Amino acid sequence: MEYELGLAALTFFFLLASLFCYSWIVVLGNSKIRTEPPLPPGPYGLPILGYLPFLKHNLHHQFTQLSHKYGPIYRLWLGSKLCVVVSSPSLIKQIVRDHDSTFANRDPPVAALVATGGYDIVWTANGPYWRDIRKLFVREMMSNTNLQASNVFRTEEVRKLIGNLDTQIGSPVQIGELIFLTELHVLMSLLWGGEMDPTERSRLGDKFRVHISKLVDLLGKPNVSDFFPVLARFDLQGIAKEMRGVVVEVERILDCFIDAKVKSMAAGGGMEGEERSKDFMGILLELKDKQLGEGSTFGLTQIKAILVDIVAGGSDTTATMVEWVMTELLHNPSIMQKVQQEVTNVVGANNVVEESHVSKLHYLEAVVKETFRLHPPLPLLVPRYPSESCTIGEHTIPKGSRVFLNMWSIHMDPHAWENPLQFRPERFLNDNSEKFDFIGNNVEYLPFGSGRRVCPGIPLAEKMVMYLLETLVHTYEWGLPEGQKIDLSEKFGIVMRKETPLIAVPYHK
Repeated sequence: MEYELGLAALTFFFLLASLFCYSWIVVLGNSKIRTEPPLPPGPYGLPILGYLPFLKHNLHHQFTQLSHKYGPIYRLWLGSKLCVVVSSPSLIKQIVRDHDSTFANRDPPVAALVATGGYDIVWTANGPYWRDIRKLFVREMMSNTNLQASNVFRTEEVRKLIGNLDTQIGSPVQIGELIFLTELHVLMSLLWGGEMDPTERSRLGDKFRVHISKLVDLLGKPNVSDFFPVLARFDLQGIAKEMRGVVVEVERILDCFIDAKVKSMAAGGGMEGEERSKDFMGILLELKDKQLGEGSTFGLTQIKAILVDIVAGGSDTTATMVEWVMTELLHNPSIMQKVQQEVTNVVGANNVVEESHVSKLHYLEAVVKETFRLHPPLPLLVPRYPSESCTIGEHTIPKGSRVFLNMWSIHMDPHAWENPLQFRPERFLNDNSEKFDFIGNNVEYLPFGSGRRVCPGIPLAEKMVMYLLETLVHTYEWGLPEGQKIDLSEKFGIVMRKETPLIAVPYHK
């Protein structure tokens, strides 16, 4: 009897101790939970699929609407990917400035990995290799000295554009296509030093344009493999297969250029490398088989990845933005007249437009900036990928989540911009000209991002967009084909293009 009572007492003691320990663990756990910021709020989705079935065509518009309901930072599951959307200048500042190193990685889509192997400037993770190739690009291709030295290539291609348009006076032309081809030829000259036969370069350039356009489209195409990485091996939509086909064609063209450059360098005999190869392609080839980063071998795979990056990013984005600016000018005739008057005052009515005039065209610059605000080329920028969990505002952004910075939402925010839906270039004149630049110094205006992952090609893009526009508005009067109206609708993608290409008619002044 005493044994049974003792056993019962012992059992009761253990139960009481277990209950006490459990209660203490719960208290400690709740205390720990309370001390760690929670995940951002967000909409519920379906099991497994998350919010994927509810996504709409223009994602930047939908993300902005969701921010009105859930706040300036919210989360949503897209398949197995946890995504965080940020649409507040103060919170974006924390990401691109205060925690820039944490958010300096990318979350490349499958299509990008197929296109470049992860060896390019845009998608490569932050690290020694990425820092080396970015420094190389900025130092050797984007420096003021090299941009000034390559002015002859840009002038030559813009003159060819005018010659082409002179044969089409009074006829409808597709602005984006013309600018794309012009910018592509400029980039090819910058990369290869203009050493190739012009006829051969033009022939290959036409082929290049078709494949590069397809490549950019595939990069922005929604892919189930990106939302469910476990399914990537099956390539259910065939995007990886299609991209591999495009890459094969692109590499065939690159091989032609590379072979021509190798022969040209070999013909240089005993000259030193610096004298023999002033262009970027020659510099890349001289680095072939050397070590970059922490022991990474720099070979043809890496060279081609960087070339694809430069050509795709430079030509498509520039053509898209010139097309948007011309669209807004045709939609706002009074602003077109102001731009034409400024260019005439600076250049002279009968003089030839030069790139050197660009620095004096302040109103045209304001028009370009206002176009970038209304139609940012990358409305959600390039998604970021935190290398560790981080607190932004009052919420935790977990390591490995996909972070979208909704710059379109900020550019449309009435708290940041007066009458944001209006096209008003004057907002970028006077003191605001320097306040809102293209390199991300003001978090309310980041058309090309900010921090260490800001677009490194801004100096060339800015020169080309301005030079092309000053030439177009100074040389011709522009109108629309009979019976057509301006269409301002957008087509969401990795680059935000017009839904319908701009068709315009040039006339002699």
